Amino acid sequence: MTTTGEDHATARGGPGWWTRWRSAVLDTGLAVGSAVECGAEGVRFAHDAGIPAAVGVVFGVLAGSALIVRRKWPIAVVLVSIAITPAQMGYLMGIVGLYTLAASELPRRIIGSLAGMSFLGMLIVMFVRVRQDMQRGTWELGDWFVPFASISIAVGMTAPPVLLGMYVGARRRLMESLRERADSLERELQLLAERAEERAEWARGEERTRIAREMHDVVAHRVSLMVVHAAALQAVARKDPEKAVKNAALVGDMGRQALTELREMLGVLRSGDGRDARERAAAAVPLVAVGVAAAAAASRAVDDEGGGDGPCLSDVDELLGQSAAAGMAVDLSVEGETRSYAAEIEQTAYRVVQEALTNVHKHAAGAKTHVRLAHRVSEIAMQVENEPPPELASAAAARLPSGGNGLVGMRERVLALGGVFVSGPTDAGGFRVSAVIPAA
Repeated sequence: MTTTGEDHATARGGPGWWTRWRSAVLDTGLAVGSAVECGAEGVRFAHDAGIPAAVGVVFGVLAGSALIVRRKWPIAVVLVSIAITPAQMGYLMGIVGLYTLAASELPRRIIGSLAGMSFLGMLIVMFVRVRQDMQRGTWELGDWFVPFASISIAVGMTAPPVLLGMYVGARRRLMESLRERADSLERELQLLAERAEERAEWARGEERTRIAREMHDVVAHRVSLMVVHAAALQAVARKDPEKAVKNAALVGDMGRQALTELREMLGVLRSGDGRDARERAAAAVPLVAVGVAAAAAASRAVDDEGGGDGPCLSDVDELLGQSAAAGMAVDLSVEGETRSYAAEIEQTAYRVVQEALTNVHKHAAGAKTHVRLAHRVSEIAMQVENEPPPELASAAAARLPSGGNGLVGMRERVLALGGVFVSGPTDAGGFRVSAVIPAA
Protein backbone atom coordinates (compact mmCIF):
# COMPACT_ATOMS: atom_id res chain seq x y z
CA MET A 1 0.00 0.00 0.00
CA THR A 2 1.16 3.53 -0.66
CA THR A 3 1.92 6.00 2.10
CA THR A 4 0.09 9.24 2.62
CA GLY A 5 1.36 12.70 1.73
CA GLU A 6 2.16 13.38 5.37
CA ASP A 7 4.31 10.26 5.47
CA HIS A 8 6.14 11.41 2.33
CA ALA A 9 6.86 14.81 3.88
CA THR A 10 8.20 13.23 7.04
CA ALA A 11 10.32 10.71 5.20
CA ARG A 12 11.89 13.33 2.92
CA GLY A 13 12.42 16.13 5.47
CA GLY A 14 15.44 18.35 4.85
CA PRO A 15 17.20 21.16 6.74
CA GLY A 16 15.43 24.41 7.45
CA TRP A 17 12.51 25.16 5.15
CA TRP A 18 13.54 22.62 2.54
CA THR A 19 11.55 19.42 2.23
CA ARG A 20 14.49 17.49 0.78
CA TRP A 21 18.25 17.66 1.05
CA ARG A 22 18.49 17.71 -2.74
CA SER A 23 16.52 20.96 -2.84
CA ALA A 24 18.83 22.51 -0.24
CA VAL A 25 21.93 21.55 -2.23
CA LEU A 26 20.43 22.90 -5.46
CA ASP A 27 19.45 26.24 -3.91
CA THR A 28 22.85 26.60 -2.28
CA GLY A 29 24.58 25.97 -5.62
CA LEU A 30 22.35 28.52 -7.38
CA ALA A 31 22.99 31.07 -4.63
CA VAL A 32 26.75 30.59 -4.96
CA GLY A 33 26.57 30.98 -8.74
CA SER A 34 24.42 34.12 -8.40
CA ALA A 35 26.80 35.57 -5.80
CA VAL A 36 29.78 34.97 -8.09
CA GLU A 37 27.97 36.56 -11.03
CA CYS A 38 26.85 39.62 -9.06
CA GLY A 39 30.28 39.94 -7.47
CA ALA A 40 31.95 39.96 -10.89
CA GLU A 41 29.45 42.48 -12.25
CA GLY A 42 29.93 44.55 -9.10
CA VAL A 43 33.40 45.54 -10.30
CA ARG A 44 31.97 47.35 -13.31
CA PHE A 45 29.19 48.79 -11.18
CA ALA A 46 31.78 50.20 -8.73
CA HIS A 47 33.76 51.70 -11.60
CA ASP A 48 30.67 53.36 -13.08
CA ALA A 49 29.47 54.57 -9.68
CA GLY A 50 32.88 55.80 -8.60
CA ILE A 51 33.15 53.67 -5.49
CA PRO A 52 35.86 51.20 -4.43
CA ALA A 53 35.76 47.92 -6.30
CA ALA A 54 35.68 45.95 -3.06
CA VAL A 55 32.44 47.67 -2.08
CA GLY A 56 30.89 46.77 -5.42
CA VAL A 57 32.01 43.15 -5.06
CA VAL A 58 30.66 42.87 -1.53
CA PHE A 59 27.38 44.45 -2.60
CA GLY A 60 27.07 42.04 -5.53
CA VAL A 61 27.87 38.98 -3.40
CA LEU A 62 25.32 39.95 -0.75
CA ALA A 63 22.64 40.69 -3.34
CA GLY A 64 23.28 37.48 -5.27
CA SER A 65 23.20 35.37 -2.11
CA ALA A 66 19.52 36.27 -1.64
CA LEU A 67 18.71 33.50 -4.12
CA ILE A 68 19.14 30.94 -1.34
CA VAL A 69 15.73 31.87 0.11
CA ARG A 70 13.87 31.58 -3.21
CA ARG A 71 11.60 28.73 -2.03
CA LYS A 72 10.59 30.44 1.20
CA TRP A 73 10.37 34.08 0.04
CA PRO A 74 10.14 34.15 -3.77
CA ILE A 75 8.66 37.66 -3.75
CA ALA A 76 11.68 39.02 -1.87
CA VAL A 77 14.08 37.41 -4.34
CA VAL A 78 12.27 38.93 -7.34
CA LEU A 79 12.16 42.35 -5.68
CA VAL A 80 15.92 42.20 -5.00
CA SER A 81 16.58 41.24 -8.63
CA ILE A 82 14.43 44.15 -9.83
CA ALA A 83 16.20 46.50 -7.43
CA ILE A 84 19.69 45.60 -8.69
CA THR A 85 18.67 45.57 -12.36
CA PRO A 86 19.81 49.23 -12.86
CA ALA A 87 23.25 48.12 -11.66
CA GLN A 88 23.26 45.63 -14.56
CA MET A 89 23.70 42.62 -12.32
CA GLY A 90 21.55 39.74 -10.98
CA TYR A 91 20.43 38.22 -14.29
CA LEU A 92 20.64 34.65 -12.99
CA MET A 93 18.80 35.64 -9.84
CA GLY A 94 16.07 37.32 -11.87
CA ILE A 95 15.52 34.28 -14.09
CA VAL A 96 15.47 31.78 -11.23
CA GLY A 97 13.39 34.10 -9.04
CA LEU A 98 10.71 34.55 -11.72
CA TYR A 99 10.57 30.78 -12.29
CA THR A 100 10.17 30.10 -8.57
CA LEU A 101 7.54 32.82 -8.23
CA ALA A 102 5.47 31.47 -11.14
CA ALA A 103 5.68 27.90 -9.79
CA SER A 104 4.53 28.91 -6.29
CA GLU A 105 0.98 28.98 -4.89
CA LEU A 106 0.80 32.77 -4.89
CA PRO A 107 -2.15 34.51 -6.60
CA ARG A 108 -1.81 35.13 -10.32
CA ARG A 109 -2.17 38.90 -9.92
CA ILE A 110 0.94 39.05 -7.73
CA ILE A 111 2.88 36.90 -10.18
CA GLY A 112 1.74 39.03 -13.11
CA SER A 113 2.57 42.29 -11.33
CA LEU A 114 6.10 41.27 -10.36
CA ALA A 115 6.74 39.74 -13.80
CA GLY A 116 5.62 43.01 -15.42
CA MET A 117 7.88 45.05 -13.14
CA SER A 118 10.83 42.79 -13.95
CA PHE A 119 10.09 43.06 -17.68
CA LEU A 120 9.83 46.85 -17.50
CA GLY A 121 13.05 47.18 -15.51
CA MET A 122 14.91 44.87 -17.87
CA LEU A 123 13.54 46.75 -20.90
CA ILE A 124 14.72 50.10 -19.60
CA VAL A 125 18.16 48.86 -18.59
CA MET A 126 18.69 47.04 -21.90
CA PHE A 127 17.51 50.08 -23.86
CA VAL A 128 20.03 52.31 -22.09
CA ARG A 129 22.85 49.77 -22.33
CA VAL A 130 22.34 48.98 -26.02
CA ARG A 131 22.09 52.67 -26.87
CA GLN A 132 25.31 53.40 -24.99
CA ASP A 133 27.05 50.62 -26.85
CA MET A 134 25.74 52.02 -30.14
CA GLN A 135 27.06 55.49 -29.27
CA ARG A 136 30.46 54.08 -28.35
CA GLY A 137 30.65 52.49 -31.74
CA THR A 138 30.60 48.95 -30.45
CA TRP A 139 27.72 48.10 -32.82
CA GLU A 140 27.26 49.81 -36.17
CA LEU A 141 23.56 49.24 -36.85
CA GLY A 142 20.52 51.42 -37.52
CA ASP A 143 18.36 53.09 -34.92
CA TRP A 144 15.79 50.28 -35.22
CA PHE A 145 18.14 47.86 -33.46
CA VAL A 146 17.95 49.59 -30.08
CA PRO A 147 14.23 48.96 -29.36
CA PHE A 148 14.37 45.57 -31.09
CA ALA A 149 17.26 44.35 -28.99
CA SER A 150 15.84 45.84 -25.81
CA ILE A 151 12.43 44.19 -26.26
CA SER A 152 13.90 40.86 -27.34
CA ILE A 153 16.28 40.65 -24.39
CA ALA A 154 13.59 41.76 -21.90
CA VAL A 155 11.12 39.19 -23.26
CA GLY A 156 13.76 36.47 -23.34
CA MET A 157 14.77 37.16 -19.73
CA THR A 158 11.18 37.29 -18.44
CA ALA A 159 8.70 35.22 -20.46
CA PRO A 160 10.44 31.77 -20.57
CA PRO A 161 11.01 31.46 -16.79
CA VAL A 162 7.47 32.66 -16.03
CA LEU A 163 5.85 30.24 -18.50
CA LEU A 164 8.05 27.34 -17.39
CA GLY A 165 7.31 28.08 -13.74
CA MET A 166 3.57 28.21 -14.36
CA TYR A 167 3.73 24.85 -16.17
CA VAL A 168 5.79 23.20 -13.43
CA GLY A 169 3.54 24.65 -10.72
CA ALA A 170 0.39 23.40 -12.45
CA ARG A 171 1.94 19.97 -12.90
CA ARG A 172 3.02 19.86 -9.25
CA ARG A 173 -0.46 20.84 -8.08
CA LEU A 174 -1.96 18.17 -10.32
CA MET A 175 0.36 15.51 -8.89
CA GLU A 176 -0.43 16.59 -5.34
CA SER A 177 -4.14 16.47 -6.13
CA LEU A 178 -3.78 12.98 -7.58
CA ARG A 179 -1.74 11.87 -4.57
CA GLU A 180 -4.34 13.26 -2.18
CA ARG A 181 -7.08 11.57 -4.16
CA ALA A 182 -5.17 8.28 -4.06
CA ASP A 183 -4.70 8.64 -0.30
CA SER A 184 -8.39 9.41 0.09
CA LEU A 185 -9.34 6.39 -1.99
CA GLU A 186 -6.98 4.23 0.04
CA ARG A 187 -8.57 5.39 3.27
CA GLU A 188 -12.03 4.79 1.84
CA LEU A 189 -11.04 1.31 0.68
CA GLN A 190 -9.63 0.54 4.11
CA LEU A 191 -12.82 1.78 5.73
CA LEU A 192 -14.93 -0.28 3.31
CA ALA A 193 -12.79 -3.33 4.06
CA GLU A 194 -13.30 -2.84 7.79
CA ARG A 195 -17.04 -2.42 7.30
CA ALA A 196 -17.16 -5.49 5.07
CA GLU A 197 -15.34 -7.47 7.74
CA GLU A 198 -17.79 -6.24 10.37
CA ARG A 199 -20.74 -7.17 8.16
CA ALA A 200 -19.23 -10.59 7.51
CA GLU A 201 -18.74 -11.14 11.22
CA TRP A 202 -22.31 -10.05 11.87
CA ALA A 203 -23.56 -12.41 9.14
CA ARG A 204 -21.57 -15.29 10.63
CA GLY A 205 -23.09 -14.58 14.02
CA GLU A 206 -26.58 -14.44 12.55
CA GLU A 207 -25.99 -17.70 10.70
CA ARG A 208 -24.74 -19.41 13.84
CA THR A 209 -27.88 -18.28 15.63
CA ARG A 210 -30.05 -19.60 12.82
CA ILE A 211 -28.25 -22.95 12.81
CA ALA A 212 -28.66 -23.27 16.56
CA ARG A 213 -32.36 -22.44 16.25
CA GLU A 214 -32.89 -25.00 13.49
CA MET A 215 -31.06 -27.73 15.40
CA HIS A 216 -33.05 -26.91 18.50
CA ASP A 217 -36.31 -27.25 16.56
CA VAL A 218 -35.20 -30.56 15.07
CA VAL A 219 -34.09 -32.21 18.29
CA ALA A 220 -35.80 -30.59 21.27
CA HIS A 221 -39.38 -31.70 20.69
CA ARG A 222 -38.64 -35.28 19.72
CA VAL A 223 -36.04 -35.84 22.45
CA SER A 224 -38.38 -34.30 25.03
CA LEU A 225 -41.06 -36.79 24.05
CA MET A 226 -38.49 -39.57 24.28
CA VAL A 227 -37.67 -38.56 27.83
CA VAL A 228 -41.36 -38.38 28.76
CA HIS A 229 -42.03 -41.83 27.29
CA ALA A 230 -38.96 -43.23 29.02
CA ALA A 231 -40.21 -41.92 32.35
CA ALA A 232 -43.62 -43.45 31.69
CA LEU A 233 -41.98 -46.72 30.64
CA GLN A 234 -40.10 -46.82 33.90
CA ALA A 235 -43.32 -46.26 35.84
CA VAL A 236 -45.45 -48.93 34.10
CA ALA A 237 -42.82 -51.52 33.19
CA ARG A 238 -44.04 -53.98 35.83
CA LYS A 239 -47.69 -52.99 36.14
CA ASP A 240 -48.64 -52.87 32.43
CA PRO A 241 -46.15 -54.74 30.23
CA GLU A 242 -48.21 -54.15 27.08
CA LYS A 243 -48.14 -50.37 27.56
CA ALA A 244 -44.45 -50.54 28.40
CA VAL A 245 -43.73 -52.30 25.11
CA LYS A 246 -45.71 -49.64 23.24
CA ASN A 247 -43.81 -46.84 24.96
CA ALA A 248 -40.49 -48.55 24.27
CA ALA A 249 -41.36 -48.79 20.57
CA LEU A 250 -42.24 -45.09 20.49
CA VAL A 251 -38.96 -44.18 22.17
CA GLY A 252 -37.03 -46.25 19.65
CA ASP A 253 -38.80 -44.71 16.66
CA MET A 254 -38.27 -41.19 17.92
CA GLY A 255 -34.63 -41.86 18.70
CA ARG A 256 -33.97 -43.22 15.22
CA GLN A 257 -35.70 -40.22 13.64
CA ALA A 258 -33.72 -37.80 15.76
CA LEU A 259 -30.44 -39.52 14.86
CA THR A 260 -31.32 -39.46 11.16
CA GLU A 261 -32.05 -35.74 11.24
CA LEU A 262 -28.88 -34.95 13.17
CA ARG A 263 -26.89 -37.06 10.72
CA GLU A 264 -28.28 -35.06 7.81
CA MET A 265 -27.32 -31.74 9.40
CA LEU A 266 -23.87 -32.70 10.63
CA GLY A 267 -23.05 -34.59 7.45
CA VAL A 268 -22.66 -31.27 5.66
CA LEU A 269 -19.75 -30.39 7.94
CA ARG A 270 -18.01 -33.66 7.10
CA SER A 271 -18.50 -33.52 3.34
CA GLY A 272 -15.36 -33.35 1.21
CA ASP A 273 -13.60 -34.71 -1.86
CA GLY A 274 -10.94 -36.88 -0.23
CA ARG A 275 -8.62 -34.12 0.98
CA ASP A 276 -6.92 -34.44 4.34
CA ALA A 277 -8.35 -32.93 7.51
CA ARG A 278 -6.17 -29.83 7.37
CA GLU A 279 -7.29 -28.97 3.85
CA ARG A 280 -10.93 -29.54 4.77
CA ALA A 281 -10.51 -27.25 7.76
CA ALA A 282 -8.95 -24.56 5.56
CA ALA A 283 -11.80 -24.83 3.06
CA ALA A 284 -14.64 -25.40 5.49
CA VAL A 285 -18.24 -25.39 4.28
CA PRO A 286 -19.77 -21.94 4.76
CA LEU A 287 -22.18 -21.49 7.62
CA VAL A 288 -24.90 -20.65 5.13
CA ALA A 289 -24.73 -24.18 3.72
CA VAL A 290 -24.96 -25.65 7.20
CA GLY A 291 -27.94 -23.42 7.94
CA VAL A 292 -29.68 -24.56 4.77
CA ALA A 293 -29.07 -28.20 5.68
CA ALA A 294 -30.32 -27.58 9.21
CA ALA A 295 -33.43 -25.89 7.90
CA ALA A 296 -34.06 -28.76 5.51
CA ALA A 297 -33.68 -31.30 8.29
CA ALA A 298 -35.87 -29.28 10.61
CA SER A 299 -38.59 -29.14 7.99
CA ARG A 300 -38.72 -32.95 8.09
CA ALA A 301 -38.84 -33.25 11.87
CA VAL A 302 -42.37 -34.65 12.06
CA ASP A 303 -42.40 -36.91 8.99
CA ASP A 304 -42.12 -40.53 10.09
CA GLU A 305 -40.80 -41.63 6.71
CA GLY A 306 -38.50 -38.65 6.19
CA GLY A 307 -40.40 -37.41 3.14
CA GLY A 308 -42.53 -34.35 2.48
CA ASP A 309 -41.79 -30.74 1.85
CA GLY A 310 -41.69 -29.71 5.52
CA PRO A 311 -44.03 -29.23 8.45
CA CYS A 312 -47.24 -27.35 7.86
CA LEU A 313 -50.44 -26.57 9.72
CA SER A 314 -52.07 -29.78 8.53
CA ASP A 315 -49.47 -31.68 10.59
CA VAL A 316 -50.60 -30.08 13.85
CA ASP A 317 -53.06 -32.94 14.44
CA GLU A 318 -50.22 -35.46 14.28
CA LEU A 319 -48.14 -33.26 16.58
CA LEU A 320 -50.98 -33.20 19.12
CA GLY A 321 -51.33 -36.95 18.78
CA GLN A 322 -47.69 -37.44 19.73
CA SER A 323 -48.15 -35.27 22.80
CA ALA A 324 -51.32 -37.12 23.72
CA ALA A 325 -49.47 -40.42 23.41
CA ALA A 326 -46.94 -39.05 25.90
CA GLY A 327 -49.73 -38.50 28.44
CA MET A 328 -50.67 -34.87 27.78
CA ALA A 329 -54.33 -33.86 27.80
CA VAL A 330 -54.48 -31.56 24.81
CA ASP A 331 -57.33 -30.20 22.69
CA LEU A 332 -57.38 -28.19 19.46
CA SER A 333 -59.84 -25.50 18.36
CA VAL A 334 -59.77 -23.85 14.94
CA GLU A 335 -61.51 -20.57 14.09
CA GLY A 336 -62.13 -19.25 10.61
CA GLU A 337 -61.88 -20.94 7.24
CA THR A 338 -58.86 -23.19 6.93
CA ARG A 339 -56.62 -22.26 3.99
CA SER A 340 -53.03 -22.66 2.87
CA TYR A 341 -50.27 -20.09 3.42
CA ALA A 342 -46.73 -19.61 2.25
CA ALA A 343 -44.42 -22.44 3.27
CA GLU A 344 -42.37 -20.22 5.58
CA ILE A 345 -45.49 -18.96 7.36
CA GLU A 346 -46.89 -22.46 7.89
CA GLN A 347 -43.55 -23.79 9.11
CA THR A 348 -43.17 -20.93 11.58
CA ALA A 349 -46.71 -21.43 12.90
CA TYR A 350 -46.04 -25.15 13.27
CA ARG A 351 -42.75 -24.50 15.10
CA VAL A 352 -44.44 -22.14 17.55
CA VAL A 353 -47.02 -24.79 18.45
CA GLN A 354 -44.35 -27.50 18.59
CA GLU A 355 -42.02 -25.54 20.88
CA ALA A 356 -44.89 -24.47 23.13
CA LEU A 357 -45.94 -28.12 23.57
CA THR A 358 -42.31 -29.06 24.26
CA ASN A 359 -42.18 -26.46 27.02
CA VAL A 360 -45.36 -27.93 28.54
CA HIS A 361 -43.68 -31.37 28.60
CA LYS A 362 -40.63 -29.85 30.25
CA HIS A 363 -42.16 -27.57 32.83
CA ALA A 364 -45.82 -28.65 33.32
CA ALA A 365 -46.01 -32.38 32.63
CA GLY A 366 -49.58 -33.66 32.91
CA ALA A 367 -51.17 -30.21 32.63
CA LYS A 368 -54.21 -29.86 30.37
CA THR A 369 -53.26 -27.82 27.28
CA HIS A 370 -55.42 -25.86 24.86
CA VAL A 371 -54.22 -25.12 21.32
CA ARG A 372 -56.13 -22.51 19.31
CA LEU A 373 -55.66 -21.55 15.66
CA ALA A 374 -57.44 -18.55 14.14
CA HIS A 375 -57.50 -18.01 10.36
CA ARG A 376 -58.23 -14.32 9.83
CA VAL A 377 -58.44 -12.16 6.73
CA SER A 378 -54.84 -10.97 6.65
CA GLU A 379 -53.16 -12.98 9.39
CA ILE A 380 -53.01 -16.23 11.23
CA ALA A 381 -52.98 -16.38 15.03
CA MET A 382 -52.05 -19.25 17.30
CA GLN A 383 -52.16 -19.71 21.06
CA VAL A 384 -50.98 -22.52 23.30
CA GLU A 385 -52.09 -22.28 26.92
CA ASN A 386 -51.65 -24.86 29.64
CA GLU A 387 -53.33 -25.10 33.01
CA PRO A 388 -51.34 -25.58 36.22
CA PRO A 389 -49.83 -29.08 36.38
CA PRO A 390 -51.49 -31.53 38.77
CA GLU A 391 -48.14 -32.29 40.40
CA LEU A 392 -45.47 -29.61 40.70
CA ALA A 393 -42.72 -32.18 40.70
CA SER A 394 -43.72 -33.83 37.46
CA ALA A 395 -41.27 -31.86 35.36
CA ALA A 396 -38.43 -32.60 37.71
CA ALA A 397 -39.30 -36.29 37.68
CA ALA A 398 -38.89 -36.40 33.94
CA ARG A 399 -35.54 -34.62 34.30
CA LEU A 400 -35.94 -32.55 31.15
CA PRO A 401 -33.13 -29.97 30.79
CA SER A 402 -33.88 -26.49 29.52
CA GLY A 403 -31.43 -24.13 27.86
CA GLY A 404 -33.80 -21.17 27.80
CA ASN A 405 -33.59 -20.87 24.01
CA GLY A 406 -37.05 -22.07 23.04
CA LEU A 407 -38.94 -18.84 23.61
CA VAL A 408 -36.09 -16.85 22.08
CA GLY A 409 -36.18 -18.96 18.93
CA MET A 410 -39.97 -18.64 18.63
CA ARG A 411 -39.79 -14.89 19.03
CA GLU A 412 -37.04 -14.57 16.40
CA ARG A 413 -39.01 -16.64 13.89
CA VAL A 414 -42.21 -14.65 14.33
CA LEU A 415 -40.53 -11.24 14.31
CA ALA A 416 -38.60 -12.16 11.17
CA LEU A 417 -41.95 -12.48 9.37
CA GLY A 418 -43.23 -9.17 10.73
CA GLY A 419 -45.45 -10.77 13.34
CA VAL A 420 -46.09 -10.29 17.05
CA PHE A 421 -45.07 -12.73 19.78
CA VAL A 422 -46.16 -12.67 23.43
CA SER A 423 -45.51 -15.21 26.18
CA GLY A 424 -45.92 -15.29 29.92
CA PRO A 425 -47.70 -16.86 32.90
CA THR A 426 -51.47 -16.73 33.28
CA ASP A 427 -53.47 -15.62 36.33
CA ALA A 428 -54.53 -19.22 36.93
CA GLY A 429 -50.91 -20.38 37.32
CA GLY A 430 -50.40 -21.76 33.85
CA PHE A 431 -48.46 -20.43 30.90
CA ARG A 432 -49.57 -18.92 27.58
CA VAL A 433 -47.76 -18.51 24.27
CA SER A 434 -49.43 -16.35 21.62
CA ALA A 435 -48.27 -15.35 18.14
CA VAL A 436 -49.80 -13.48 15.20
CA ILE A 437 -48.20 -13.77 11.73
CA PRO A 438 -49.22 -11.70 8.67
CA ALA A 439 -50.66 -13.89 5.95
CA ALA A 440 -48.88 -12.02 3.13
